[in-house]
Amino acid sequence: MIRKNSYDEPLYRPLKVYAFDPSRGRTLGNHMTVDVPYEKLRGGLAGKYLEVIDYDAANACYYEPLDPDHPSVLMQGGLEPSESDPRFHQQMVYAVASRTISVFEFALGRKIKWAFNRDRPQNKKRPLRLYPHAMQAANAFYSRDLEALVFGYFPASDSDPVSNLPGQTIFTCLSHDIIAHETTHALIDGQRKFFMEATSPDTLAFHEAFADIVALFQHFSFKEVLLDVIRKTGGLIYRPEIAPGIEVAAGEESIAAELNTANPLVQLAKQFGEAMGQRAALRSALGTKPNSRDIENLFEPHDRGAILVAAVFDAFFTIYVNRVRDLLRIAGNGAKISPGTELHPDLAERLAAEASKTAEHFLNISIRALDYCPPVDIRFGDFLRAMITADFDLVADDPLGYRAALIDAFRLRGIRPDDVFSYAEESLRWCPPEDLNNRKLRCEGLQFDLFREITSKQKTANARTLHKFAVDHRSELGFDDQTKISVHSFHPIHRVGPNGRLKMEAVAELIQKKDVAIDPADPSLGKMTYYGGVTLVIDLAPEKEGEIRYAIHKNLGADDAGNERLRLQRGFFRDSAARYSLNVYADKVDVNLPTKSAAGGSGLSFAMVHRGY
Repeated sequence: MIRKNSYDEPLYRPLKVYAFDPSRGRTLGNHMTVDVPYEKLRGGLAGKYLEVIDYDAANACYYEPLDPDHPSVLMQGGLEPSESDPRFHQQMVYAVASRTISVFEFALGRKIKWAFNRDRPQNKKRPLRLYPHAMQAANAFYSRDLEALVFGYFPASDSDPVSNLPGQTIFTCLSHDIIAHETTHALIDGQRKFFMEATSPDTLAFHEAFADIVALFQHFSFKEVLLDVIRKTGGLIYRPEIAPGIEVAAGEESIAAELNTANPLVQLAKQFGEAMGQRAALRSALGTKPNSRDIENLFEPHDRGAILVAAVFDAFFTIYVNRVRDLLRIAGNGAKISPGTELHPDLAERLAAEASKTAEHFLNISIRALDYCPPVDIRFGDFLRAMITADFDLVADDPLGYRAALIDAFRLRGIRPDDVFSYAEESLRWCPPEDLNNRKLRCEGLQFDLFREITSKQKTANARTLHKFAVDHRSELGFDDQTKISVHSFHPIHRVGPNGRLKMEAVAELIQKKDVAIDPADPSLGKMTYYGGVTLVIDLAPEKEGEIRYAIHKNLGADDAGNERLRLQRGFFRDSAARYSLNVYADKVDVNLPTKSAAGGSGLSFAMVHRGY
């Protein structure tokens, strides 16, 4: 008898994708393989978190699903990139979305959850649906109502398609940036439900900015592309254009090799932007120069979001330059290295390693900061405070000056946090709450398991424990005495710092809400829901179990003229700019998918925001 051997399941499944989009062909490492966490898939690309449904709503048909476990697919590490094969389109959205989810889980220190599963029992939870060919439209969006990421396709501009053919079909599901961007919207909603509420011009702009930040930082993990840009820019990877390797006088270019080319690392969704006729990528990492007045004048979500993106990437590139300054000085023997300088291959490798490591650090800080934001009414200034606190919590000494670079970049762009005395790091960090006797607050009796999903029974017990704690400490936590407190979430987390020490904490959200008049002087305008709440960061280490490390709040406050936050939110609902913005929260877009007929309804409607992207 032959004994049957057993084999361990692999950790990863290799799948091929476009690093950017089809317009770059095979150049600059655009055909690449990514390792996504291995899972047993069912019925094509359907797993724990994601399910690809390739229904073409415009043509009312389903495309043949990819069989990822077919020997031919496994032997070549996934299908080769192809614009014409719908099965590769399915592979592309699944691979990039899976990779983005992995980035979030690593940074957050816990498993992610989808917003639409919040009130479902464990056996009823559903994966996020991915529709690669949902509609004929220059659009792609996340919809909580559809429980899906919806990708469109459309013809390129006839008049000025740049690198595309006139009328060529452009598939948004083949853009790495667009897939990562849309997946990030779903991930934010899964972690922070009330960030979908319309409260200020920053609300939607934050969503757009954060999704761009996640997509752009992933560029710096594409080693072949990064090395190429470093060689061509002399290590100055933040330059928007790459000079040719041939010296030529301005205006005397004869061949393509003598022309400047765009830097792919700092561009977002190049093919989409060019196909729309704008002769450039859709957006850029440094799309705005430092200007403290822009924040007062820009209200369109993408334009306003670009301010936040530029602040984060200004800090990132500043730290990168500081980290490699000595290498460039040594390589240049004291002379200045400029764009076009031929770098030694070993130096290029070192610079690439520093750039990739720094990008990973900044991406992790940005994602971790979600857990240090107030649970409602997110503002750019709140995000700065969250980033500073999140980084301090893991790396207290900050030897490379990450936090100083962030503070300076945000200050230059006029992003001013509320309720702080200065831009000093100590002023920006959130503080732990204390009782009337200056003792740290402690919430005892929480039930958790850092390595297993907590049960429904444990969730109920924790909700009761947190509610009693909040009621007992209303004044210290800033809660309104007359308004009900609800426990919205409880997430045990574990993170490993650079010193190798394991941090065990939990993040909980407690919410208050009430209906108030949009304008007390004009009852005809109706009412709006006004939210307050607290994010608790709770220590779960054995010796400090239950100690409240941070209580990050947005209080309801009184319903009077002295409540500045309420005044601003009322103004947002009243003025003309707000009425325009609110259309993106309320309107619906028909997509005729087999699950539900429209996207929109509650919260933000990205279907409206992303029209024309």
